[in-house]
Amino acid sequence: MAKKSKALILGVGAVRGIGGAASRLFARNGYHVLVAGRTAGKIDKVVDVIRKEGGSATAVTVDGTREDEVIKLFDRAMADDADGAPADLLVFNMGNNAAVDFREMTAQHFEDSWRVGCFAGFLFGREAMRRLAPLGRGTVIFTGASGSLRGRPRFAAFNATKGGLRLMVQSMAREFGPQNIHVAHVIIDGGIEGDRLLSRMPGRLEQVGEDGLLKPESIVENYWHLHRQQRSAWTHELDLRPFKETF
Repeated sequence: MAKKSKALILGVGAVRGIGGAASRLFARNGYHVLVAGRTAGKIDKVVDVIRKEGGSATAVTVDGTREDEVIKLFDRAMADDADGAPADLLVFNMGNNAAVDFREMTAQHFEDSWRVGCFAGFLFGREAMRRLAPLGRGTVIFTGASGSLRGRPRFAAFNATKGGLRLMVQSMAREFGPQNIHVAHVIIDGGIEGDRLLSRMPGRLEQVGEDGLLKPESIVENYWHLHRQQRSAWTHELDLRPFKETF
């Protein structure tokens, strides 16, 4: 029987979130998933759910802003080992946002935002291209946000971070698309019906009404669609929002 391929998702938190939903979907479609994130307890829960559903996954605790740890993560993802064949589906899902008055914003806050959402994306993208380009195949997907396209008051650091990531991904797509590597950027324009938002804003779901927030499972169906696209009609950028979201 053919060995499973690996999929790697960096930036997995709660089970009900983009990273958790993508991990579960890819496992259901036959991948051995490397579930990577900073918090061991959270990624272990995602792996437990995958295994209960009959899938295959491994939790990998990693700080995506540290070059040495990202290199080791890709060494593991691209190894042909007992977990599976080298990865051909890679997702970067790191990021954070916080509302801060621009006058009160510290240099450390701005730099930390950039390191998590943009610099870590560079490390992830560089290692992906180093490993995939010699093989001439693979899908690499980056999670974006409303801030990838436009600035909002009090979110200057987040907007600069996501805007920078988007331009970097465009550059990667133009450089490596002709080498048969599908590089895609997904803009998530709206609130996500996941554990993170609902724990912070418990009344938000009732406020926006049915399907007023993006469901993680619906988001990642689009990630899977991107991976399965035939190369004569690749999507580089996808823009997702609830049907009632203004834009």
